[in-house]
Amino acid sequence: MGSPVKVLHVVANMNRGGAETLIMNLYRNMDRSLVQFDFLTHREGVFDKEIRSLGGTVYRIPYINEVGHVAYLRGLDQFFRSHAAYKIVHSHMDKMSGFVLRAANRAGIPIRIAHSHNTSSEGGIAAKAYKWTAGRLVPYNATHLLACSELAAAWMYRSRAKHSSIVRNGIECERFRFDPALRSEVREELGILPEGFVVGHVGRFADQKNHSFLIDIFAEIVVLRPDARLLLLGDGPLCGEIKRKVADRGLERSVRFLGVRGDVHRILQAMDVMVFPSLHEGLPVTLVEAQGSGLPCIVSDRITREVDMGQGLVSFVSLRDHPRLWGEKALQSFQLSRSRGSSDSLKHKGYDIRESALWLQQFYDRQFNQNGVHSL
Repeated sequence: MGSPVKVLHVVANMNRGGAETLIMNLYRNMDRSLVQFDFLTHREGVFDKEIRSLGGTVYRIPYINEVGHVAYLRGLDQFFRSHAAYKIVHSHMDKMSGFVLRAANRAGIPIRIAHSHNTSSEGGIAAKAYKWTAGRLVPYNATHLLACSELAAAWMYRSRAKHSSIVRNGIECERFRFDPALRSEVREELGILPEGFVVGHVGRFADQKNHSFLIDIFAEIVVLRPDARLLLLGDGPLCGEIKRKVADRGLERSVRFLGVRGDVHRILQAMDVMVFPSLHEGLPVTLVEAQGSGLPCIVSDRITREVDMGQGLVSFVSLRDHPRLWGEKALQSFQLSRSRGSSDSLKHKGYDIRESALWLQQFYDRQFNQNGVHSL
């Protein structure tokens, strides 16, 4: 047997975000004797150590916000010229993939994959305009287009979305199966009473996740259920602002900031409902995990309907609706039995990570062996 095919993944950093968690789950479930992942990142990440333990290499170059536009593009060109032995580059930078794949194209790397994980760019008007400019380069430099959902493909690739393939955001289904004994154990660890009502959210503290509105929703829930608790998993630039809002609303005793966790599957067991009022998403892995554990989900109507796994667990609510309506929906969902969720149904829908990893592994193999790739 020859050496494995080496794939270079380009990601801002390998922290516990949705896309990064998916990439790691794919990596862990890939046959690494056939395919090996390396990474080009811009900042240190919590997964870097594990990547190296699995045989991968982590490269790092400064991002645009550190060195500016010209130096960033020069850094990309220099990197790919000096690493032109890679045959496959897989970029997860959304619109910014245009700059990444153009540099890879200039270096003669034959297989250049763009992967859309979102339905909108982050940042203000200037940042979005800049990213839009970068995104215009994607069709001319990508040889293959991937996305986590049809909506994410339409946003990123527009008229070329029909040429894209969907990679399902699979999870380790057995790991998330609802376990009443584990639920009791985690609640005891967190100091939550067995009969308490627990709202949960997993996500980076950034504008996209709409934490401020989530706090407004939870304040309405507390009016109806004074014993309610809110568990917030994640970190990010707006964490301090949200903590201040919690204090201003007098909710410090009811809201727990649990930070970045490596045991999300356990914490989900303690929850009664996931509330997810995002402004935009591709297809959140977190909501797939929540449904895998039988957790009712009250989600924004800005999220693709593709996230509903057909278990009767997902309710879509408009962001124009009052927080009180969101709170009432969350409390109503409490009546659902956790047994309604089934990890088996996720497997039937194609959301088992082993299936996603096998699909991607075969995809890489086909492209690598064709050796005659043409841009779209």
